[in-house]
Amino acid sequence: MSDTIKLEESVPLSFRGMRLDQAASDLFKGFSRSRLQLWIKKGDLLVDGNIRRSKDKLIGGELLSANVMLEPEGEWKPEAISLDIVFEDEDIIVINKPAGLVVHPAAGNYTGTLLNGLIHHISTNEKIPRAGIVHRLDKDTTGLMVVAKTLESHHSLIKQLQSRTVSREYQAIAQGIMTGGGTVKKPMGRHPQIRTKMAVVGHGGKEAITHYRVIEKFSQYTHIRVKLETGRTHQIRVHMADIGYPLIGDSVYGGRLKLPKGATLKLQTVLRGFRRQALHAGRLGLIHPTSNQYIEWHAPAPKDFVILLEALKTETNNE
Repeated sequence: MSDTIKLEESVPLSFRGMRLDQAASDLFKGFSRSRLQLWIKKGDLLVDGNIRRSKDKLIGGELLSANVMLEPEGEWKPEAISLDIVFEDEDIIVINKPAGLVVHPAAGNYTGTLLNGLIHHISTNEKIPRAGIVHRLDKDTTGLMVVAKTLESHHSLIKQLQSRTVSREYQAIAQGIMTGGGTVKKPMGRHPQIRTKMAVVGHGGKEAITHYRVIEKFSQYTHIRVKLETGRTHQIRVHMADIGYPLIGDSVYGGRLKLPKGATLKLQTVLRGFRRQALHAGRLGLIHPTSNQYIEWHAPAPKDFVILLEALKTETNNE
């Protein structure tokens, strides 16, 4: 991505009476209206070479031009962190995130995050909001994430997430035996007592929809495929726990580990050793910001997830 963005468009006569920010949003579709308003306010986006206000009306025929020097969006430190890159071109990068990697710096995790590794790999990403990160995975959730490499692709991906056209499919292993698949449609928000947790809430929650179906049943567990329609924080973990099927290894929403009665020593060992939620983002699909073609990527489940599945299968088959 270049450090400078240059734009130039003539205002159609049909735009007569339209606000400047609205016209700019229609003419420069690769950028958000809020960003264009910022450029107008700073004098980076001009009308016939003159500074105007966002609310000023146009008559049609004017020339809108911008010459914007991009600046870092945050005080982030580049770090040489190994990234499992599944796909990369000039617009986006798709990463298979390992367990234990925090996505974005926050209190207690200012370094060693995916973001720090991203701006080391692509230095220009520091000039994109959140270094191009448009969605997150929890620290101990593995799998696919897409990151924007330009402001235009960032805007496109955000719009796709908002319109729910990004396809995100997960594998999970839940405690308990499910009778079949279904949909959880329960609003979510901050836990009323424990602010570090999310919860299903009756009032003031945001819409949250999770679709799930059974892949395989074990003696006391179920391997499921989960598809997100919305993307709330901890959504799958909260929804599965709410319907009585918390994920294996999820101490936050599933409580302490409960070993099944009669479990073999091998299964007990595997369950005790699985110290994260059994959740993997295995499929990601979206419309490419530049080509407008639908693309899909797949990431196989990580080794610890596969070992857990094999142990559950062995235990079930030996009963």
